[in-house]
Amino acid sequence: MINLLTPTHWKDYELIDCGDFEKLERFGDLILIRPEPQAVWSKALNQSEWQRLHHIRFKGRSATAGDWVKKSPQTPDRWHIEYKNDDVAIKFRLGLTSFKHVGIFPEQAVNWDYISGNIKKFTTPNPKVLNLFAYTGGASLIARASGADTTHVDSIKQVVTWANENQELSGIKDIRWMVEDALKFVKREVKRGKTYNGIILDPPAYGNGPNGEKWKLEDNINEMMSDVIQLLDPEEHFLILNTYSLGFSSVIIQNLIKSAFPKVENLEIGELYLQATAGPKLPLGVFGKFFKNKAS
Repeated sequence: MINLLTPTHWKDYELIDCGDFEKLERFGDLILIRPEPQAVWSKALNQSEWQRLHHIRFKGRSATAGDWVKKSPQTPDRWHIEYKNDDVAIKFRLGLTSFKHVGIFPEQAVNWDYISGNIKKFTTPNPKVLNLFAYTGGASLIARASGADTTHVDSIKQVVTWANENQELSGIKDIRWMVEDALKFVKREVKRGKTYNGIILDPPAYGNGPNGEKWKLEDNINEMMSDVIQLLDPEEHFLILNTYSLGFSSVIIQNLIKSAFPKVENLEIGELYLQATAGPKLPLGVFGKFFKNKAS
């Protein structure tokens, strides 16, 4: 069965509407308009309502960069929001980047709930969690706040620094920060015989390591999965593979996981989406995840 999942605990985030290749979102008290290539349908709300509601709009200059246009010069460039589920609470510093991102992917809250829920069920003392392609650290913060010994790996120093800011803001400490190519890091951990109880992968379609290493999802993901499976603790574990690529389906994710790990238990595949208050559902990636714990 293919599952469709959307976050249920967000108070500081709301997708208000989406359509005509844009989305209207509330992050805390600020409402933003950003480009959204998946939103090929028409907006539910009219253009004047979008204009009335928003505080900041992203205006693209190229396929990868652009500028933020504020209605008021008093609107801040940086602000904070919180995420809280039944187990933990974390905080994020958001900011207006030239790449249309603000430092968080709200649909990932579904995976954060899975992380905290599984760590809570572990009987392993001080479980170890590895977050690969970890960006500004939402999954790392959740894992650490849930009591896991957490390693955060990303190839871009600036976003690791941003993740560390989020750690301090959340009142958490002792996440292990690694500015490194994810595939190289995993291969080294395999050689060292290391194991982890939880592994999270949210790889981009394309990327570069700190020393110019090339990452292309369809070329490298099978090798990555084969290596990552060797790092899973055999007795108690979870793994999340999340991709945002227009060419990938959840069935591809299912095949990747079963090929790398034929003995997989409790496998779940599906699609993440955000439910707009105005009506539409915005698809935002496919996932595969599984767990094994001593209690089950």
